[in-house]
Amino acid sequence: MRDPDNPSVRPGWSPEFLTEAALGSVQTEYEVLQLMRRCADHFGFSHFLVTRFPDAERPRLSARLLVSNWPAELVRQYDALEVFHRSRLVTEVAQTKQPVRGDARLLAPKDPGDAAAAAAAKLTEQHGLAASLAFLLHSTGAEPFIVLFSGRQAALDHDDTARLYFAAVQLFECLEQTFATGTVAREKLSGREIECLRWAAAGKSSDEIAIILGISPYTVSSYFKTATRKLGAVNRMQAIASAMRMKLI
Repeated sequence: MRDPDNPSVRPGWSPEFLTEAALGSVQTEYEVLQLMRRCADHFGFSHFLVTRFPDAERPRLSARLLVSNWPAELVRQYDALEVFHRSRLVTEVAQTKQPVRGDARLLAPKDPGDAAAAAAAKLTEQHGLAASLAFLLHSTGAEPFIVLFSGRQAALDHDDTARLYFAAVQLFECLEQTFATGTVAREKLSGREIECLRWAAAGKSSDEIAIILGISPYTVSSYFKTATRKLGAVNRMQAIASAMRMKLI
């Protein structure tokens, strides 16, 4: 994942929350999410996401998100505009290995005549995504991903951009590792498993729970599977009933 030809990336640099011990203990997407929160805060950003590129069958952001701290309502409103697959973010990140910077219009279509462009820019501006910095990263299988940090702060200088890139690479490597290792089973229900059960009991679908919790639908399904096993249930509904009976949710 690291670029040995880029001298601005300093392998020896790492903020406190990205110590070898911290990274080595990561086992779930939720733990990656927490590290990304700290990373974003460290560099002065309020929002972040990691997403796959849109495709013909899944053009909306919610269908491609892996981890994010975007509010669920923001994701819903953004998806309703149907602009993700046409956004400058997607088109510009796909065309360069360099960091991509932009204001609220980065998440909107480039065509100023596009009716949804102004609405998308206004929406992201209202939610504090006034300035963004995006990186293109690839998995070990060569699949491209977008890592985006957004907020209201001034643009990072060259050195801090390089440091954030290196941090993003480390965090993405941790995230990719969770694809293979999955969630480690615990003797008791984890906090995330309880949250998934609680939202399911409230009538939310797996996709909706994924948006609410800022994780992927695959991870939501994984939490349901482990929770069902731990509760000795045979399906999701029985697991919810058992958790309610035990006053866990």
